[in-house]
Amino acid sequence: MATASAFIDIPASVDDVWQLIGGFNSLPDWLPFIPKSELSEGGRVRSLQTSDGAVVVERLESFDNAGKTYSYSILQAPFPATDYLATIRVEAQGEGARVTWSGRFVPVGVTEEEVVELFSGIYQGGVQALRANYPG
Repeated sequence: MATASAFIDIPASVDDVWQLIGGFNSLPDWLPFIPKSELSEGGRVRSLQTSDGAVVVERLESFDNAGKTYSYSILQAPFPATDYLATIRVEAQGEGARVTWSGRFVPVGVTEEEVVELFSGIYQGGVQALRANYPG
């Protein structure tokens, strides 16, 4: 099993950051490479469209509003991995917030290094895009 993660510190309160990213359907609000998200199965499944037209379908596995974290698995995606489980977490960091996006997965048809590099890039690009919502 391989893992990847990225984090970023944001000059805003934990509550403010969670307000933006805490909804399972909120990716289009802060992630430019996911312009469309539609919920199904009572809000437990989201179908995402990437900016290049690919479709990713994910299932919410756990949600903790008080702990400001949720985890999700991938049901369908053009990624060379299986057994994918990712977590987004917002924690207090000094006067601001730290957002961590991490995942674990099993590579399929590629090396572990290649799939770790892929997801590390997605997570790092995601947290940097999130940071752009908070000038200062």
